Amino acid sequence: MSHVNQEPNNLIKASSPYLLQHAYNPVNWYEWGEEALQKARNENKLILVSIGYSACHWCHVMERESFENHEVAEVMNRDYVCIKVDREERPDIDQIYMLAIQLMTGSGGWPLNCICLPDQRPIYGGTYFKKEDWINVLSSVANMWTNEPDKARQYADRLTDGIKNAEKIIPNIKVDEYTRTHLTEIIEPWKRYFDMSEGGYNRAPKFPLPNNWQFMLRYSHLMEDDGTHVSALLTLEKMAMGGIYDHIGGGFARYSVDGEWHVPHFEKMLYDNGQLISLYAEAHQYSRSMLFKDVAEETITWLEREMTSPEGLFYSALDADSEGVEGKFYVWDQTEFDAVLGDDADLLADYFNVTEEGNWEEEQTNILLRKFSEEEYAVVKGVSIISLIEKVKAAKVKLLQERSKRVRPGLDDKCLTAWNAMAIKGLAESAGIFENPHYYHLAKKAADFILSNLNTPDGGLYRNYKSGKASIPGFLDDYAFFIEALITLYQYDFDEKWLLEAKRLVDYVLTNFEDADSPMLFYTAGNGEALIARKHEIMDNVIPSSNSAMAQNLHKLGLLFDDDRYILKAEGMLASVLPQIKTYGSAYSNWAIQVLEEVFGINEVALTGKNVEKVKKEFNKHYVPNKITLGGTNSELPLLKDKQSQETKIYICRNKVCQLPVTTVDEALILITK
Repeated sequence: MSHVNQEPNNLIKASSPYLLQHAYNPVNWYEWGEEALQKARNENKLILVSIGYSACHWCHVMERESFENHEVAEVMNRDYVCIKVDREERPDIDQIYMLAIQLMTGSGGWPLNCICLPDQRPIYGGTYFKKEDWINVLSSVANMWTNEPDKARQYADRLTDGIKNAEKIIPNIKVDEYTRTHLTEIIEPWKRYFDMSEGGYNRAPKFPLPNNWQFMLRYSHLMEDDGTHVSALLTLEKMAMGGIYDHIGGGFARYSVDGEWHVPHFEKMLYDNGQLISLYAEAHQYSRSMLFKDVAEETITWLEREMTSPEGLFYSALDADSEGVEGKFYVWDQTEFDAVLGDDADLLADYFNVTEEGNWEEEQTNILLRKFSEEEYAVVKGVSIISLIEKVKAAKVKLLQERSKRVRPGLDDKCLTAWNAMAIKGLAESAGIFENPHYYHLAKKAADFILSNLNTPDGGLYRNYKSGKASIPGFLDDYAFFIEALITLYQYDFDEKWLLEAKRLVDYVLTNFEDADSPMLFYTAGNGEALIARKHEIMDNVIPSSNSAMAQNLHKLGLLFDDDRYILKAEGMLASVLPQIKTYGSAYSNWAIQVLEEVFGINEVALTGKNVEKVKKEFNKHYVPNKITLGGTNSELPLLKDKQSQETKIYICRNKVCQLPVTTVDEALILITK
């Protein structure tokens, strides 16, 4: 859209790339803040809260059809104070109005458009509206406010009550003992939804849902369950070979529109890829599959190449569209593919499923994907596996070089603490599993930057960083995932500064996010901006819930610092949600991981002596999902105190019982599996 002779609106001062995209709309947009809210109160005007994010396709469509249209803007500016919100920067606002739309219409999504009274309470809303429908909605709600304001206030009363009472958690007194039965009750109804031919669940679209499969890997290992073992590895293999994975550049798209992982919705999100790096590294440790290692490492390469800021933080997302067309950056027609690969094109066209008519029929082009393992393919084509792997590697380099000449998809270059934390965790875990210290240095640089530059004056964290400034105080997910990242960094380098920072932040959370009437923590801080309600985030979604992540942090730090307050808090949180888990396993998968840890215990592995590094590397070759590792000398941590020695010793403790020290990893593994 041309900006010629056009004055920008108030969004021109925003840090969010999504808000900046709307800065030249004829709609007189405001950012969420006191100026806009006060204007609505002073003028007794309805508020329109319009929420989206930069990689959201239908958000762009509604902007093109309505928000860039002068006729529509005239109605919006006359009757409303219009506020644009980036849901990734302000998930607290999104959470409340999304719930309002779900209560009103039975479903939600983005773009999310909610009409509110001047006091911010919602009265009407929906998602995408066509231009004419949108004008009608705006006009009729504005008429109601002018002519029947009491009716509007009654709507607001009812809806706001609904929002406040939507997720009352009943504090559970205590669960006497967690047993394998708790786990089978969760898994048996869940298994019915597995797609045993294509992986994932029996539905389309298909989302990766990394935490679901992390639970399955751990459940398979600890419960020695064949069904979940087959399903988890099949899902990871199908995703890695499908079109949802970028075979040339690394990294995953957000979901596939079909049931075969074939045609992706092409945007790449940091939160998906941070978690998928963790998942594929863990799956490699579990299965030793080289495919899983390649996927994790290629995704890290993409993260470093395309998503890393000069400060060492990670950007939020890459758009699905380039040149106004979805997926254009990523697809190939056969002529182009052949020209780039020359003599090897014939061999590799079948490998990447490239055809003359195109494997994406709708667009008559090709999304690169694989149908066969390298072993199977080499046999069929009569080439050696080594020769095939070399040719594939060389082809990826050539195709990437060619692709880099294209017009790139839009980059959302804000940095969010919660999403950075997932990437830091994935990198730190991969550093250990793949014995690659470079990944650790990437993780450390980002974590150090957050600790130095994203701290609030009162000792908390900011959520966002862009163009040298942080402006939004953190939410519970920022704390939960960053604390988790700090614990992961400690387990790589045994530098206790990470744990001391993690403990400090946990104490900050317990002070500022506590709910006196519930074991759960609020999503927003008590010392932050007051919205019309304070919510808990309890269900695990594409991203685990901040409460389930906090419960795990509290449990681990309770063990590391021998602090029963933390452990009792974690137990209270899990007990209160336990009845829900078996009703809908995939929406409580991170809580289910905590049930696993209650049933099987967490192995506290303390390493001492001169060869700590060597022993840690040896341990990383084995899959022990329910462990925390400590190591080092002159430590104040209770499990390491008074355990100094020159010779290597491995102490294994579980459920407040410690075994005699052993000197080899093999002996330690026997104690762990007892």
